[in-house]
Amino acid sequence: MTAAESDLPTGAARRILVVAHTGREEARAVTRAIVGALLGHGLVVRMLEDEAKEAELPAGVEVESVPCEDAGADQCELVLVIGGDGTILRACELTHGTTTPLLGVNLGHVGFLAEAESEEVDTMIERVVARRWSVDERLTLDVQVFQGKEKVASTWALNEASVEKAARSRMLEVVVEVDGRPLSRFGCDGIVCATPTGSTAYNFSAGGPVVWPEVEALLMVPISAHALFARPMVVGPTSTLAVEVLAQTQGAGVLWCDGRRTVDLPPGARIEVRRGASPVRLVRLHEAPFTDRLVAKFGLPVAGWRGAAAERRRRQGEQARP
Repeated sequence: MTAAESDLPTGAARRILVVAHTGREEARAVTRAIVGALLGHGLVVRMLEDEAKEAELPAGVEVESVPCEDAGADQCELVLVIGGDGTILRACELTHGTTTPLLGVNLGHVGFLAEAESEEVDTMIERVVARRWSVDERLTLDVQVFQGKEKVASTWALNEASVEKAARSRMLEVVVEVDGRPLSRFGCDGIVCATPTGSTAYNFSAGGPVVWPEVEALLMVPISAHALFARPMVVGPTSTLAVEVLAQTQGAGVLWCDGRRTVDLPPGARIEVRRGASPVRLVRLHEAPFTDRLVAKFGLPVAGWRGAAAERRRRQGEQARP
């Protein structure tokens, strides 16, 4: 979807919510430059109160300062995020349930969710001002926790929902389930339920597969399982994954969603994971395929690849034909 096709405000002032990791001077400097550029193009900039103070904006630079609990992302054209993937995940909490897309400027180590690097800020600002960007909708997870028949928690995730042991000395005894049918029982350090977007995050570290983001699927990856059959699994987007912490397990567990939201899991707890009702929308400035992103972010060795030369020779041969 292009920016022109999205639900952008017409007639009203164009408003950008800027979310920044202000713990480092580099991030504060980039934030000040971006805020100044957006204001210089006549856009209204909104920032969270704490971040507006910590960014140390120059005197005379006026932004809308709002509390985190009332950020009003739905009133903004887009959310511009300055930081790493952790900052983007934090910003996703502000936009979840809205149609407002996020544009990430990477200042972290990998930055799979980000679209621009810090040295690309000038070009990025031009694209934002001209509304020359597209939007990817990313599948999310809806997560529910039950104790007996009672639902005790309901949350969501963009990358993953992971069930983990709470104490290092005690593994979890679990039964995993797909579509209402039991699949296997084993002791483990945890279970990762991930989206394709999260396949390059915790899922990747746990030995799960990398899944291209346009693939609609759910992933389940056991962590250090004591079992013969405990392989990563990929299921359809309409499936429901479940993890039951057995009542006789010696240790308690904890649910982590995107590494940000937690729920305690006593013995007997049941966690159900299904496709989320509200996708996260990410702004894209480049048309590069996901393969190129993998190569760039992980620094993968591709020297010696002859595909490009072969393609050039093929085109030259076609042009030389009468």
